[in-house]
Amino acid sequence: MNEQWNRIFKGRPWLIAVLLLVAFGLGFSLRGSGGGNSGHDHTDAAQEVAEEPTRWTCSMHPQIILPSNDQKCPICAMDLIPLETGGGEGLGPRDLKLSETAAALAEITTEPVRREFVTRDIRLVGKVSADETRTRTITARVAGRLDRLYVDATGQTVTRGMKLAEIYSPELYSAQAELQTAAKAARAAQDSGARTRTAQANLKSATERLRLWGMTDQQIQDIIDGEGISENLTLRSPVAGVVVGRQATQGDYVKTGSILYTIADLDWVWVVLEAFESDLALLRSGQPVEFSARAYPGRAFDGEILFIEPVLNERTRTVQVRVEVENIEGLLKPGMLVSGLVAVTVDAKGNPVVDAAAAEAPLVIPASAPLLTGRRAVVYVRAPGEGDPVFTGREVVLGPRAGDDYLVFSGLSEGELVVTRGNFKIDSALQIQAAPSMMNPGGS
Repeated sequence: MNEQWNRIFKGRPWLIAVLLLVAFGLGFSLRGSGGGNSGHDHTDAAQEVAEEPTRWTCSMHPQIILPSNDQKCPICAMDLIPLETGGGEGLGPRDLKLSETAAALAEITTEPVRREFVTRDIRLVGKVSADETRTRTITARVAGRLDRLYVDATGQTVTRGMKLAEIYSPELYSAQAELQTAAKAARAAQDSGARTRTAQANLKSATERLRLWGMTDQQIQDIIDGEGISENLTLRSPVAGVVVGRQATQGDYVKTGSILYTIADLDWVWVVLEAFESDLALLRSGQPVEFSARAYPGRAFDGEILFIEPVLNERTRTVQVRVEVENIEGLLKPGMLVSGLVAVTVDAKGNPVVDAAAAEAPLVIPASAPLLTGRRAVVYVRAPGEGDPVFTGREVVLGPRAGDDYLVFSGLSEGELVVTRGNFKIDSALQIQAAPSMMNPGGS
């Protein structure tokens, strides 16, 4: 046997080295697979996992994960916050469980979902204009020459019955002479039946003609009494107001119906505001409007919506809203720019409240609670119960914004606690764990 081994290894020293290495490796393997040491090794590994230190991340940059908070975020230099996996029994894929300390460091605050009426502010812009129903156009009722203008400038204030102009008219002279002749004929024929009726009819016709030309009853009576015939017709203002337009020039020859003046009563004015089509459903006639003018900073004016135009301006996508405003002091001038505000109380469907006793108050949450992505809105709700807080992401359907609140159409119940501060930090933690979040609703 020895001679056989000698012949095998003779001249092959490397074969001895290979056999020794194989024997050493086999012995080490058998030692490591022993039953007595196996349990001890697994216990050590489990303790190492259990004692793994808390990881730290940045609320603004969740991709940053560091083993300690000895430093700040390398991107934005913000303080790091603890990152916990949020896993555990009874927790869903959208749940995140934080310790009280972690929640305090993340500055997470909550507010209950409440049911109450809220006011939605609709802001409008526009300008002041004259009240069209209180604007009068003064025309020449008889053809002639403007011999004199008593009001010769735009912006002058006139009173009712005030002289505006004098018109020289040959036609007027003939009509006055005709009236005097008819009056004499009526007096002469008052005792004969048929002639009296004809004379009275001629007198009435001549009188009515002068009255239609703007002569007063006293002027007509003076002509009948024979006090003299005037070649000039005095034109008087039928209304009080401000001259906003003057087309008359002294010496001009005017025809019957020519426009001489435009007079507006500015004791009441219109404020014409532009409302976007998205706000039309909340506007109604009779609603109070508060507005301010650039000319009077810090001063508020009040009025009521008088009329809403039935036609939309396709270029600006707005509708004119007309507000009637008292202007006894004369502060509001036509053409002034104004900014208006209509405060509308809305119900659970986002419609304006007409009868508060019959309307249902809406569910509302603070405007800082939802995370908006354009098509989706996500809020984080704190689960009820004692112990470490658990926050659950939930998609909700929001209504219009009303001031500092959002209306909630579905997804929440009254009394639930929604996160109003720190919700982005919670969402970032879920994103790190590849759990469903605001930006990734399906998780990955």
